[in-house]
Amino acid sequence: MTAKVLVVGGGGREHAIVEALIRDGATVYVAMKNHNPGIARSAQEFKLIKETDLLKVAEFATSCGAELAVIGPEAPLEVGLADELLRRGVGCVGPSQSAARLETSKRFARRLLKKHAIPGNVAFGTFQDFGSAKLFVDDFSGELVVKPEGLTGGKGVKVEGEHLEGKEGVLSYVKEVLDHKIGGAGVVLEERLVGEEFTLQAFCDGRNVRGMPLVQDHKRAYDGDVGPNTGGMGSYTDADHLLPFVTEEERLKALEIMQRTVQAMRDDGSPYRGVLYGQFMLTRDGPKVIEFNARFGDPEAMNVLTLLQNGFLEVCQGVADGKLSTDVPFLRKATVCKYVVPAGYGTESKAGRPVMVNEKKLAATGARLYYAAVDEKDGVVLTTSSRTLGVVGMADSIEEAEAICEAGLEHVQGEIFVRHDIGKRELVRRRVEHMLQVRS
Repeated sequence: MTAKVLVVGGGGREHAIVEALIRDGATVYVAMKNHNPGIARSAQEFKLIKETDLLKVAEFATSCGAELAVIGPEAPLEVGLADELLRRGVGCVGPSQSAARLETSKRFARRLLKKHAIPGNVAFGTFQDFGSAKLFVDDFSGELVVKPEGLTGGKGVKVEGEHLEGKEGVLSYVKEVLDHKIGGAGVVLEERLVGEEFTLQAFCDGRNVRGMPLVQDHKRAYDGDVGPNTGGMGSYTDADHLLPFVTEEERLKALEIMQRTVQAMRDDGSPYRGVLYGQFMLTRDGPKVIEFNARFGDPEAMNVLTLLQNGFLEVCQGVADGKLSTDVPFLRKATVCKYVVPAGYGTESKAGRPVMVNEKKLAATGARLYYAAVDEKDGVVLTTSSRTLGVVGMADSIEEAEAICEAGLEHVQGEIFVRHDIGKRELVRRRVEHMLQVRS
């Protein structure tokens, strides 16, 4: 079993990856752009490197003798880090530049689903010029979602009826995306779906697909699902690996969509090896694809990897070798993750402010701590403009896990903000009731 593993990235997702590898006895080396204190303490060695600097990351992998790499963020995948590492004999949990197009090009993903008649697709159009997009908008009878073609850090999507007012609002944002080349040089317009969102992540070895527990993320900044969209304020899982509003049959339909997508990539000459993240909308007609991501979700990684108490190293090796085993041993527990973010996050973050964490008292509550987009200078942890740290509670029920998470959060101080309603009984109940209305 490979023992030396390179992890790329310095956020909460990557801290969870590092801890899961270390639980399995791996020696972990990390390339990250920011000084994450949790990762720095756990890693055998780390280097502060821009994660998209292919040569520097690859040279570090070679120098530390890594035989396996786990790539956390999407940006290095987009520029071909997996390809560069593979050229140097380092196995990768992370798709090639070509396969990563499932995330990095929304146009590619939609067209792949259409070409292979994979279930779960939606009505859509892809455009590089405003005139063609306007004709599509004028002819479309329902509400629309506007998506920049490429990567925008999870914050570029806007929805008619939520962020955009009517077709005028849609066209105004389409023009903004095209004029300013937000996310690249194109725009994707899709029908707006009605239902409840959920995430299914899976390990893929190019042929086999092994699903993980379902997760529900919360993008809006404030309690009650209001405020600006964010990279994700927190998420939860249930002990049965479903969600309170998702049936086993619906989970299997979502998994089939992902299996057929991986087979389509293989058939088209771009085998997919890594973690595939399927974001779905559960509608009255079953699960529909919102988007794919080519890596673990953040915060969703903190939920599922907390549940994976052993076996992660073996799974990663199986992904890289194209020999994924049938069993991935997730605990039958519920988790609730809440992100601590800098005050003003979602509008104008207060960066560079100290964050005080009593790690000993936090651990005594039973909660897990994962540092994210922070910097540590002279022994002081400082906020950046992005999310600060994740706290995860794990228990037999969502309600108990949420209480543990909240107990842990009491030991974090500073100019910070937390969305507290994630995982609480009232919010979960509203999601269940909403889905009942959608089905009726």
